[in-house]
Amino acid sequence: MARTMMIAGITIASLAALTMLGRKRSAGNTPFRHVRPAGTEAMRDQPEDWDIVDEQSDGSFPASDPPGNY
Repeated sequence: MARTMMIAGITIASLAALTMLGRKRSAGNTPFRHVRPAGTEAMRDQPEDWDIVDEQSDGSFPASDPPGNY
């Protein structure tokens, strides 16, 4: 029984590794290709007013928790 479980585990791990090897992604084929870097430099339309809270909020997006100084 233990030997059968070990063989099954090795087989499943091998198949998972082969599957991951077959999924090569290019830089433009990721789920995050439309996410820009944080900061005003990467913005198309830069804001006139930009303070530390704006900077921290922008840098933490899409995290669920806002910066501590909100």
